[in-house]
Amino acid sequence: MSNQVSDEARVIPLRPARPTGPEAVPREPLWRDLVGDVLRRERLAQQRTLKDVGDAARISLPYLSEVERGRKEASSEVLAAAAHALGLGLGELLSRAHGELTRRTTAVRRTRAPQRPGSGLCLAA
Repeated sequence: MSNQVSDEARVIPLRPARPTGPEAVPREPLWRDLVGDVLRRERLAQQRTLKDVGDAARISLPYLSEVERGRKEASSEVLAAAAHALGLGLGELLSRAHGELTRRTTAVRRTRAPQRPGSGLCLAA
């Protein structure tokens, strides 16, 4: 019997691979992706570095980077600190993320196949 160990690393993706081609159905975005996108866009619009914003917010640079990339689900305290470091209130950050969610989910709904009559749920009083 041979106990050979493979030299290849086993990679476990953080997110499942998205199907490509005509059968691919867009998925609704995750909240952490939306909030991270808003934070990154605002930081870049202000021409500030991750280090600058992280220092102002008292958030580590690696953690802030992961929040911006949608890899971490940040607490409301972290989001408020990051927003304030960028001159935004928490409400403004969340409002912008909500607007982005609305825009993206409207686009997702347009690309999905329309439902046939009678295929939905019907509620009666």
